[in-house]
Amino acid sequence: MVNKKIHILIVDDDNRIRDLLKDYLTENNYVISTAEDAEQAKIKLEYFKFDIIILDVMMPGKNGYELTKDIKKEMNIPIILLTAKGEVESRIKGLEIGADDYIGKPFEPKELLLRIKNIIKNNSKLDLNAKHLVGPAEVDLNKMKIHINNKIKKINNSEKKILIEMLSNPGRTFSREEIGKISGISQERSIDVMVTRLRQKLELNPKNPKFLQTIRGSGYVLWIE
Repeated sequence: MVNKKIHILIVDDDNRIRDLLKDYLTENNYVISTAEDAEQAKIKLEYFKFDIIILDVMMPGKNGYELTKDIKKEMNIPIILLTAKGEVESRIKGLEIGADDYIGKPFEPKELLLRIKNIIKNNSKLDLNAKHLVGPAEVDLNKMKIHINNKIKKINNSEKKILIEMLSNPGRTFSREEIGKISGISQERSIDVMVTRLRQKLELNPKNPKFLQTIRGSGYVLWIE
């Protein structure tokens, strides 16, 4: 399984800014598409799925506020507005119509990158009240129970903490050190025992795990089917 890359749409009539942001964000491992106005952006939105939109407020034709309203009526995509420095009223207006964040021009690309990462982090927070499927297992973090094969298995606080992180990051390998910090367990042997115990609650065949797997020399990974 390959971790999904974030697809970002940059909408700005300034060729220089579009190219600068495209090059910078591509170097930082994002997939980038661009549009020079609202009309082009709408066409791209019909054919592609985007995770974030970076949108200039001042554009010829339909401006960024109008496009934000149109997009938010149809879909829930995070939008970062590019506004003129010091225009407080413009920023407030952007947030009122549904924009998720704003950044004033001129800006450092690194600042925009941090704002993008912050939106991704906030949007990836796990719903603790929802039930999460790991293959045949249904994980109820709120009630701290796992339903599998018509059986109910309880989890403790340490196991819950690990599951929250792993369910939030499926396919990511967690080192023993990371798992220790998350769970509050320091000894490697105790960490291995805890993972083994979790595996017994998540897997139909714990001795041949399909979902909570060991990555030799690296740590553990949770796959979600």
